[in-house]
Amino acid sequence: MVARLIEKYRNEITPAMREQFGYTNPMRVPRLTKVVISMGMGQTAREAARLETAIKELSAITGQKPVVCKSRKSISNFKLREGMNVGLQVTLRGQRMYEFLDRLITLAIPRVKDFRGLNPNSFDGRGNYNMGLTEQTLFPEIDPDKVQVVQGMNINIGTTAQTDEEARRLLTLLGMPFRTVEA
Repeated sequence: MVARLIEKYRNEITPAMREQFGYTNPMRVPRLTKVVISMGMGQTAREAARLETAIKELSAITGQKPVVCKSRKSISNFKLREGMNVGLQVTLRGQRMYEFLDRLITLAIPRVKDFRGLNPNSFDGRGNYNMGLTEQTLFPEIDPDKVQVVQGMNINIGTTAQTDEEARRLLTLLGMPFRTVEA
């Protein structure tokens, strides 16, 4: 079974992008390459039980086991030693990426309190978009009653777009709710 967003990309987004930007080659049309979800663990990384809980939650959200990130060097002011667990990271590609984005756009983002739209200026200049969520309970896979520590996450959406304008249009057509920029 093909993800809903893949069908939408093939049938609606590709023709719309070709018309707007004048692409003659269909391979020139920007597409998604990967989605990277990362969680910084902070003080909770010292406690093995909380780290295991965060791994289970991120696995449930993404459908893939996260990689535990370790510190590269010691920093005494942060009580951090080299090799300590400091975060989790998952890289999604292909069908899992599209399924995660579909759940993010249709289920998680509408659950954000006082949501006024995503920041349209969070592009990196090369067509990649970065956003953050303040809590993992926005996803339906997580039971809010069983959450011990509210954990935020960063989401990076990588595209093949050459400019931010192309990437913004691609993500808008996929359904990302950007807020309008006041002039």
